[in-house]
Amino acid sequence: MPPYVAMTVATTDPAGLSLALGYPGGAAPYAAMLRELAQQNGWGLALKRADDGRYVEVNPALAALFGRQESDLVGRTDTELLDAAVVTLLRAADKTALAQGGALASEHRFELRGERREYSVLRLPVPCDEGPLLCCVWQDLAPQRLREAQLKAALQQLEQQQRANEMLRRDLADQTLRDQASGLNTRAHFDDQMRRELDLSTREHREFALVYMALDPFSERAQSHGQRAQERIFEAMGRLLRGNTRAMDASCRIDERHFAVLLSGVGLATAHSRMEGLRRQCATQIVMLDGEELGFTVSMGVASFPHTAHGHDELIDACTVALAEAQRRGGNTVALATIRFEPS
Repeated sequence: MPPYVAMTVATTDPAGLSLALGYPGGAAPYAAMLRELAQQNGWGLALKRADDGRYVEVNPALAALFGRQESDLVGRTDTELLDAAVVTLLRAADKTALAQGGALASEHRFELRGERREYSVLRLPVPCDEGPLLCCVWQDLAPQRLREAQLKAALQQLEQQQRANEMLRRDLADQTLRDQASGLNTRAHFDDQMRRELDLSTREHREFALVYMALDPFSERAQSHGQRAQERIFEAMGRLLRGNTRAMDASCRIDERHFAVLLSGVGLATAHSRMEGLRRQCATQIVMLDGEELGFTVSMGVASFPHTAHGHDELIDACTVALAEAQRRGGNTVALATIRFEPS
């Protein structure tokens, strides 16, 4: 029995398979093997008449494809089971395989029972005394496409991380202005920028926002990796902050678990919207260490000048109170400082 036949045909009746292949009594062991192989790999396997396309034999996987029992398919044609457009495509491939007289591989995409499906189908004509038959194997491409998409996403993320690491190395060239662990501004440089922003906003009567952030307690997995895990999370946090701030904004790492962001010319509502987006990114960011995903979340407190505070110290206090409220709510939350209402 040729190998390509063994990879193409399965039947619920080994004797029937022997007859179809022209090997009376010799194909029964192959039929049993193919049935098991099809079951293990989830292949849909069928034997159909070449003249009218009626199914002679099917296996459970192919019956499941049509949402029927095996006995319901025998004697039926694709026309009785599928939409006309799909039948046209399948019948054209069947005719091509029969005309070639050899194995034909093709891919089919169509909607079946409300779902978009994609299959690879291998067809092989088989001579038979009672008339030629067509043997087919159907392979669901969904798992393969999922793996390809996952691999593509992983490669894209790796490329993004490489670009981010290169940017981080350039940013760290000036060690006096950057925190080495996160690549963000140092606290002293950040405070200097905030004083300038406060002075500019006061003179030009415009607003800006200040955000305090705290890393929520790490998972047990992250804690088990100790300092190395913290460094990876600091790097990820720095990368996300740089990616979500503009050139006129500023961000810094305050201490082991706290960060701050200054959003120039931004009001309380806009700052809340932007930080909510950043919070979601942090919660879904993939941080890998030794083959394990660490993961982290942050709590945020948002205040603005002049709506929630009128000076440097008041603004910091408002941010601190809002951050404490976010942590009190259980973390992974953005909380807003209270807006000041003063009598006219």
